[in-house]
Amino acid sequence: MINDNNETQKYALEHSDKIDCSKNAVSIILAAGHGKRLKTESQKVLHKVWGIPSVKRIAESAKQGLACKNQIIVVGHKAAEVIDAIGRTKNTIFVYQPEQKGTGHAVKTALDAMKNKFKGSVFIFPGDMCLMDQNTIGEFAKCFESLNSDMMLATGIYTGPSELNYYGRILRAAQDSQDHKIIDLIEHKDILKLADSQKKEKLLGNNEFNSGMYAFKVNKLIKHINEIGTDNVKKEIYLTDMVKIYNGLGLSVDGFKIEDQDLIIAFNNKTVLKYMESVLRKKYYEQLKNIISIHDEEKFFIHEQVIKDIIKRDEEYGPLDISIGEDVYISSGVKLNKGVTIGRHTVLDGNIALGENSWIDKNVNISTYPDQTLKIGENSQILQGDIIKGNTTIGKNVRIESSVNITGSNEFPTRIDDNCLIKGTSYILGSIIEKDNWIEHSVLIRQRVCRTIRKDGSIQKVKYILPLPQGIDSLESLEKE
Repeated sequence: MINDNNETQKYALEHSDKIDCSKNAVSIILAAGHGKRLKTESQKVLHKVWGIPSVKRIAESAKQGLACKNQIIVVGHKAAEVIDAIGRTKNTIFVYQPEQKGTGHAVKTALDAMKNKFKGSVFIFPGDMCLMDQNTIGEFAKCFESLNSDMMLATGIYTGPSELNYYGRILRAAQDSQDHKIIDLIEHKDILKLADSQKKEKLLGNNEFNSGMYAFKVNKLIKHINEIGTDNVKKEIYLTDMVKIYNGLGLSVDGFKIEDQDLIIAFNNKTVLKYMESVLRKKYYEQLKNIISIHDEEKFFIHEQVIKDIIKRDEEYGPLDISIGEDVYISSGVKLNKGVTIGRHTVLDGNIALGENSWIDKNVNISTYPDQTLKIGENSQILQGDIIKGNTTIGKNVRIESSVNITGSNEFPTRIDDNCLIKGTSYILGSIIEKDNWIEHSVLIRQRVCRTIRKDGSIQKVKYILPLPQGIDSLESLEKE
């Protein structure tokens, strides 16, 4: 674990690439905060929403939406963990902010890393705004460029009770929705300390809020960002103060209203995280509901990459006839095939390929480590409660009955050839089972089970194979003599 600031700074530099200054855009992801209101030791932006860390989601959406890989990620609390989650990536810089002094300070730290070499536009995103999609980011950037704005904010309309609206309030030059001009932005905490109760009530009733997503022309931002003061409750440097500074200088400040309010949700508690998860679940169910059968639209997890693969397969090959039971978990790396059935409460986690018409019963757990591959052949059946792990290959027409545990290691992969039956309370580790075999109530550790033909032409069944006990001399009876 890296705790020293110098070590963390070095770690950030080691995992950084460089900005391509020939491009006209850079995205800045603010990912340094603690997220104390989440009441967890985990770093805020590393919380997963639909299986992917928040910071990774918004980072990828920003790159795709801006059609530019240039990115600066500002890290602070548990910086190394955030860096590891993203990994070394082309045109990505990690900037370490050891002390969090507000959004303005975070952006200034990011700008310093560019060393005044970049001359285009910067787009700023909170690391917890992970539902924002690439299409909306693209529209935001297009509007920024078409209006020739010096600064632009993405805004939303709060639809809940005003007393629960903790966002900064937007003040526009006019109420006309076509007027993009913004004249001021006041943080919620600063509204609360106002002595004028009438003004305070009016501001709190204003439901247009700042989402925390910005665009700036970089040259003017670098020139004026040091003008931000600390005249606020927490004595921090707020990027929102640039609205007032820019207006005072006669620079243009525009607003871009986001219609879909779910896109600009940022989370500070577990309730919001749960809601964000439900938004994506609904989105993906809508994409899949007419392609495959999902038993319960409220209880399933299929990784985005697998969803994309399903949609592509449907377009290329036609009907898939895939059935997914209640509470099934399917991670990235899983390859589904035509006619696959997966029963309820089953977990598929890792690099797993299922053959056509393979059938996975309920409460099954199939998993691999990242460097391993597990394959199940066509028309094979994995019954209730089985556990299958690691480097394992199961052939065609294999039936693995209940209470079977199969593991393949990197050194000793497990292979079960076609037409085998594994049943009873059996455990198989690092073994090769040749085709047509019957295994029952056996423990096979690094064994080859040969296909042995008896005189009557049948295949010799393998039953009750148990290894010799180890450590029996460590046991003693508790019964009195």
